[in-house]
Amino acid sequence: MSEQQPNPYAGDPGQGGSGEPKWEPGNPGYGYPQPYPDAPPYQQPTIGGQGVPYAAPGMASFALGDITVAGDQIITPSGTMPLRGAMWNATDFSRTEEKIPTSSIVLAVVFAVFCLLGLLFLLMKEKVTSGYIQVTVTSGGRHHATMIPAVDMNTFPWVMNQLNYARSLSI
Repeated sequence: MSEQQPNPYAGDPGQGGSGEPKWEPGNPGYGYPQPYPDAPPYQQPTIGGQGVPYAAPGMASFALGDITVAGDQIITPSGTMPLRGAMWNATDFSRTEEKIPTSSIVLAVVFAVFCLLGLLFLLMKEKVTSGYIQVTVTSGGRHHATMIPAVDMNTFPWVMNQLNYARSLSI
């Protein structure tokens, strides 16, 4: 026990020559926030590795919101995905309400003064559709969702028709 052990911290780069800690900015250690890596440079989407952007003649091409199907690829703002084996889903977040238009209320008030037939204008109804349809696609370990505004009652059947076509191409 009389032997002295060498100081394991003698050659520590964090220590100055006088024994006081010497702090320098460096690479963050374990547990500290790491800087984000640089984003890869933008590459024009191509078909099958060829230099043809988007769809070549004779290849299927359509879009659902910001999701584009071109050739054997699905092109989204978050990157390209393979079309084969893609999972497509749609959720209807739209609603259709039936309400009395303002013009029928005005006509009912004006014609109620002359005769009681003006109240028949209150039977007029209009259907107003609002909301969105969410379309999601998952393929190649990536996931992307987009919202398509519902402009009328036929928007959801149109989206489902496009989605079923995309599903048939994904087989």
